[in-house]
Amino acid sequence: MNIIIYGSHYGTAKKYAEELARRICYELKSYEDIRDIDCYSTIIYIGSLYAGGVLGMKKTFEKMKDCGNKRIIIATVGLADPTNEKNTDNIKNAMKKQLPEEIYDSAHIFHLRGGIDYSKLNLKHKVMMGLLYRKIKSLPEEKKTEEEKAMIKTYKQRVDFVDYECLYQIIQDI
Repeated sequence: MNIIIYGSHYGTAKKYAEELARRICYELKSYEDIRDIDCYSTIIYIGSLYAGGVLGMKKTFEKMKDCGNKRIIIATVGLADPTNEKNTDNIKNAMKKQLPEEIYDSAHIFHLRGGIDYSKLNLKHKVMMGLLYRKIKSLPEEKKTEEEKAMIKTYKQRVDFVDYECLYQIIQDI
């Protein structure tokens, strides 16, 4: 059995997961609905990036007893440009803190670009984004990363970088 599991708070990772499930006919579930992960031979996890982590990923893979005979694919979804190596290095370092070494080492990792609609953020996330915005806005221009510059440029706007054609790389990997 094969499954796509997603962790999505505002819907972008869920959109990618739904589209991938439609294209490859895998079972689809939210990480919140997963009880037994060991019954699946191929596990694709698509999770949104929040505060340096992948939503639901740690809770999902904590349930796995043995990853030896499993194909594990993890796709992160965030605002950061996945073509920027520094961005993906930061994401991978955060993932290493969330996953057991054997799962991280055996996983095929992909990064997808998501979106944000500030008007739909809950109060906690609005406050967090506001604090982050003020912090990076005050940095000298030469110290700002491309990701930080993009965040400043798009702050309080609705941006959507979803590109379903990026799913082709995951389909090829399967």
